[in-house]
Amino acid sequence: MLDRRGFLTLGPGVLATVAASWVSHEAPKLTAVLRGGKVDESLVSCFEQRLPGLRKMQNALGGGRVRGVVDAELQLVKDILAQGSYPEALGARLYLVAAELGLNAGWSAFDAGHQAAAERYFHAALRASHTAGDRAIGANILKCMSLQLVDADRPEEALTLAQAARHGAAGAPPRVVAMLSARQARAHAVLGQAAECEQLLVIADNAMSRADDHGAPSWSSYFDQAEYCAQVAACYLLLKRHQATDTWLRQSLELQPPERSVDRATYLMWRAEAVLNLGNVDHACALVGEAVPSIAAARSARNRKRLNDLCDRMKEHSQLKAVAELDETVRTLIA
Repeated sequence: MLDRRGFLTLGPGVLATVAASWVSHEAPKLTAVLRGGKVDESLVSCFEQRLPGLRKMQNALGGGRVRGVVDAELQLVKDILAQGSYPEALGARLYLVAAELGLNAGWSAFDAGHQAAAERYFHAALRASHTAGDRAIGANILKCMSLQLVDADRPEEALTLAQAARHGAAGAPPRVVAMLSARQARAHAVLGQAAECEQLLVIADNAMSRADDHGAPSWSSYFDQAEYCAQVAACYLLLKRHQATDTWLRQSLELQPPERSVDRATYLMWRAEAVLNLGNVDHACALVGEAVPSIAAARSARNRKRLNDLCDRMKEHSQLKAVAELDETVRTLIA
């Protein structure tokens, strides 16, 4: 989707209304489906099996590099839904695929800085999840929309969507409950509501302690112990509890899988911000320097902005050797 404006288009209150209303296949065969032919089990399975690979690409390469790939997959599924013939059960599975692809396309656009396009993808994904009758993935979509509103400096609406996501997925597996509770906690932290944030983190912790003992949707598998630690750290960073932030991020980075290079770069910079606030400039520079190669390789507008903000803060310590060396590293790797 084109996005020439780069900002959210829906006005205040509209998204709250949306939240409230939501309580490699054989070419000839595919061509036949697009001409009105029958969709079969094998075709739907093909799309379902490709979803984990697209998620991995997104985690490793950043939104800017995979956005076109996910969009193309989504358009193909959309055309099949519009033109193919299928029984209700297969249709529900196809709409579920469309919901996840819409979510991934929205997240890719969001990460690449295309805010209006991300907003449209998220809304399309939410409609698909409703048609599929899957409230859990709908809650996951609302959770992502909540974070976009945080970045757009609309924290009250972000909290409304995070609350709708958690309450709308009541009865979900513990891993999903932990994920949604952590997101609502983060929305409270943005508003400086420490007590409410801590209450949600207790709920998230209790759910996370049971996560491995229960099944969960495949799209929630990324919310492992490493991601949980990072989200707790995000709350404490917003609440300016920098020592706690550093502790949780150290745990997260020790557990972070190497293939999640975009997230790893994010958490390195969060930790750099925390230790900089604790007065350790040299350590902050080392953490940022470790993140720079991944930031240079990925097209993540959000991580580029984090890097620029941190480098601007470092300028007040420009007399230090570590800061000068970091500046040279950034200028060399990121043109």
